[in-house]
Amino acid sequence: MPVDTSARTTTWTYVDGEWLEGNPKLIGPTSHAMWLGSTVFDGARWFDGIAPDLDLHCQRVNRSAEALGLRATMRAEEIEGLTWEGVAKFDGRTAIYVKPMYWAEHGWFSVVAPDPDSTRFALCLFEAPMGDPRAGTSLTVSPFRRPSLESMPTDAKAGCLYPNNARILVDAKRRGFDNALVRDMLGNVAETGASNIFMVKDGVVFTPAANRTFLAGITRARVIGLLREAGFEVVEGVLTVADFEAADEIFTSGNYSKVVPVTRLEDRHLQPGPVAAKARDLYFDWANSNGDV
Repeated sequence: MPVDTSARTTTWTYVDGEWLEGNPKLIGPTSHAMWLGSTVFDGARWFDGIAPDLDLHCQRVNRSAEALGLRATMRAEEIEGLTWEGVAKFDGRTAIYVKPMYWAEHGWFSVVAPDPDSTRFALCLFEAPMGDPRAGTSLTVSPFRRPSLESMPTDAKAGCLYPNNARILVDAKRRGFDNALVRDMLGNVAETGASNIFMVKDGVVFTPAANRTFLAGITRARVIGLLREAGFEVVEGVLTVADFEAADEIFTSGNYSKVVPVTRLEDRHLQPGPVAAKARDLYFDWANSNGDV
């Protein structure tokens, strides 16, 4: 999951027709987004001259805006073009996190609902090195759950969902882990606090079915497709904590670090597995052959 590095890395933000360096002050105390949480964002990556699936990330932020009652004021293709314009402002030596955002300035229906006519857009790019998969990651099982669509806007990449992710991660860190398996309200594994999750058993790859309690990520879909093309059986289904406890290997997928092996689940230590390594190789081979240039 991305962290706020804007105070200590090179950052450029496009807003209201101009590029501003650093961390511009965009939201005031009366902004709807400040006090009622009407924000959505997405996250793409630029590295080594490419931005894999940038088009899909730009399309998704627009879908998120509409799902939260905002108005997507930029065409996805315009966001793509601005991204490449912004990338040119960097020295090209460090990977970049690409973050398009929408938010509401005003509300209606007793102020609580965002007024779509007040939607604003910004595109923030900042330097953020790619994660090192060799370190692996450790997981505990979180006591907190993912909400369903009936209780939260889980069909959007919305800022209001992330305090739940934050307490998942804080609790995991407090107990000596990097992250946590997170269950849905029925008790089945949905994701981690910051990424999608995969497990391998007897050569078959499993991942939780997209049941609208978690963001079924763009990188997740790409990894599933690449593994299937490479001849792996990939099953999207209902998975329990017990399934992960019995897995031969576990790995995560996400935009920030792509594919990372899990090296510890609770008190069980695992070695980085061959399927995770293959998934990562497949992803970067595809990215370098097909990524936007």
